[in-house]
Amino acid sequence: MRQKTIAWFIVAFVLIACRNSENKYDATGTFEATETTVYAEQSGRLLRFNVTEGAELVAGNEVGVIDTVPIALRIRQLGAAKEVYASQKPDMRKQVAATKQQLEKARLEQRRYTELVHDGAAPRKTLDDAVSSVNVLERQLEAQISTLQTTDKSLDRQIHATDTQVSELADQLRKCHISSPITGCVLEKYVEDGEFVTIGKPLFKVADTRQIFLRAYVTSDQLRNVKIGQHVKVMSDYGKGQTKAYDGIVTWISSQSEFTPKTILTNDERADLVYAVKISVRNDGYLKIGMYGEVKL
Repeated sequence: MRQKTIAWFIVAFVLIACRNSENKYDATGTFEATETTVYAEQSGRLLRFNVTEGAELVAGNEVGVIDTVPIALRIRQLGAAKEVYASQKPDMRKQVAATKQQLEKARLEQRRYTELVHDGAAPRKTLDDAVSSVNVLERQLEAQISTLQTTDKSLDRQIHATDTQVSELADQLRKCHISSPITGCVLEKYVEDGEFVTIGKPLFKVADTRQIFLRAYVTSDQLRNVKIGQHVKVMSDYGKGQTKAYDGIVTWISSQSEFTPKTILTNDERADLVYAVKISVRNDGYLKIGMYGEVKL
């Protein structure tokens, strides 16, 4: 009788332990972070590249420079060309001053001969000659002004085109200076000092590990109890039974089901289709990308 009592006690203990184990978590997954790969935006030799895997980078701080000499020289050349164009711009007032003076003198002569012819003191031909001279000078002045305006506009277009090229080169010069778009930890480094890089070549990968996410998987039965903004309890698994609890917030729920990943456990091991959810967790420095985690809904 005593042996039966002990046997029933053991069975009851196992059942309770299994139930507690089953209720330990509702879903599991791995931690991940927002990762960004930084690419070269200019071609050239890396003159400086202060990036080390595992190092913390601050958004906007320069970490490397691609050779800027060719672009800087081109900007100087364009600056010199702009000065030449500017020096060639005509001073319209000065260049037409002589013609205007001649025209004013011819108009005075025309008025004088008009009075003389009216008084009969000069022949009609002298007045006709004076009128013709005025007409010639007026057409000459118009043509001169038109030519000068055309030249001025052409030089203005060349100056504007030069300014546009300088702006484009200044943007290229800015892209020679490498920085991280986000504050985070360097996960991978793809190049070294002195290497020649081309536009589009990956330089390094950085991740914001201050706010980390647990990608967990829930069954369709659990899905009805999960919503965006829900506060949940997240447990990190450090192995050998060492865990740590964190507060988490559900930030994303997949709209499509998928087959249960092989490395993931759910509270219903028979579930073939699950839904991915992302849970945001404030990292205290101990959580690492790829670490196993559990969530209690």
